[in-house]
Amino acid sequence: MIRVFIIDDHPMIIAGVQALLLDSPGIALAGCATDGFSAALMLEKQLADVVLLDINLPDVDGIRLCRELKSRFPALKILGLSTYKERSFISRLLEAGASGYLLKNASKEEIEEAITTVFKGRMFMGAEVTHILTQMAATPVPQPAPILTAREKEVLALIADGYTNQEIAGQLYISHLTVDSHRKNLLAKFNVSNTAALVKYAMRCELVG
Repeated sequence: MIRVFIIDDHPMIIAGVQALLLDSPGIALAGCATDGFSAALMLEKQLADVVLLDINLPDVDGIRLCRELKSRFPALKILGLSTYKERSFISRLLEAGASGYLLKNASKEEIEEAITTVFKGRMFMGAEVTHILTQMAATPVPQPAPILTAREKEVLALIADGYTNQEIAGQLYISHLTVDSHRKNLLAKFNVSNTAALVKYAMRCELVG
């Protein structure tokens, strides 16, 4: 039996994947976690062969967690299971040690095939993911990263880690109004309208990990 562990911060997603795999031949559900810290603790005690890993977690970047899990459990096979379609996220997860990548709209058959394939030591990409990766050469090169001050880089790194303005102010010993000003400047420099887009752009430019 292939023991599958699910890491996703949405209980409904976990329940849906569990329901899909419940009667899958040769696959057993080993457990689940909604954050990276709990997942790492549980995987120390709960044997698993394949992890279905979401990139967007509340306490840690899924790419960073992938790298950590592969370091601690080298035999573990990790499959990205995410809504993110950007090739930068896909590539970085694979570079972190994942054996494949699926989008959350994947069919039951595709998920089963992916689990079986990576368990056998091979790579697996969903059909849509393969299409995204094959279009890399045809896609225009993104604009270069904007030039940031040292302080803006510090603020950006903390924003990417999920800190609030008040928390960033405490970390850097500056006022929350100053942090707010830096955040607005970053949005303007990256030409984006919200924090999520800012972090995605910064990750594509490899300014944050």
